Amino acid sequence: MDFSAFRDMKPFGQLMFAVFVMVASVFLFMVAGMIAALPFYGLENLTSVMSKMSLDSPEGLNFMKYLQVIQSVGLFVVPPFVISRLYDGNISEYLKMNRTTNVRSYLLASLCLLAVIPSINFLGDINSKMSLPESFSGLESWMKNMEEGAKVMIEKFMLVDGFSGLMFNIFMIAVLPALGEELMFRGVFQRIFSNWTRNHHWGIWITAFLFSAMHMQFYGFLPRLLLGAMFGYLLVWTGTMWVPIVAHFVNNLMGVLGYFLIGKGVITNDVEEWGTVPEQIPWVIFSVLAVSGLLYLVYRTEITKRKMPANQTDSQA
Repeated sequence: MDFSAFRDMKPFGQLMFAVFVMVASVFLFMVAGMIAALPFYGLENLTSVMSKMSLDSPEGLNFMKYLQVIQSVGLFVVPPFVISRLYDGNISEYLKMNRTTNVRSYLLASLCLLAVIPSINFLGDINSKMSLPESFSGLESWMKNMEEGAKVMIEKFMLVDGFSGLMFNIFMIAVLPALGEELMFRGVFQRIFSNWTRNHHWGIWITAFLFSAMHMQFYGFLPRLLLGAMFGYLLVWTGTMWVPIVAHFVNNLMGVLGYFLIGKGVITNDVEEWGTVPEQIPWVIFSVLAVSGLLYLVYRTEITKRKMPANQTDSQA
């Protein structure tokens, strides 16, 4: 089949078609998911569960998790593979999944997500105090309701007792978003915007803005914007999708494990406030310096690797 028409599209056309693929894919997966659920629920019971969509009942909560997985796969995981097949033909090359780098870069990127916690909490605290003018009170009320709804859903999802529940949450909240969101945003959208603006910095920050906005959690917009930009630079510097995927996974994994351990009483929820009080400003400053240093080391590691002889570089990749 000739896909040259897709490959000759301008960036704006590629962007619009990529959005269309996402919408079509998630619609098809949701329909297929409903059909697949019929043998387990039965039509009457399935209709009842869908009409209530309650997070307060175990059956409703499990069904919401099921829908969350389907949505993640249909909206983020599958579309990048379809799009890269149409736009390039070489899926692994287009998405930069056919290459890796040395272990040092993976470790440094992962440490960044640990070191950035006080900075993220500090920025999130500032973001949460955002207030719009009185003329936008209706918009602000809607944003707060959306934020509160997302918070309640996340807390319900995270509240599990056993090991199997924890493993499923890791799969649903850490594995799928890390893979799908990085492939879609950094693999597809960042490439499109970088080509459009002919500047990878613009591509990174525009994509990070969309990445944060699409989560529809407005009072956590700034921290997510910063993380999205970090993932974007990790892709550009290392040249492999696997580094931002691993970094994204580590970030989400810490959230899942944190909720689980707080629920078990192993740690207190003070960790969520780390960096948000005036007495902890030195930790925020240290966090900024540490993350900056770690990102610089990633950059220098990759630059040094590219300057090495080919056979030596291959042995460390």
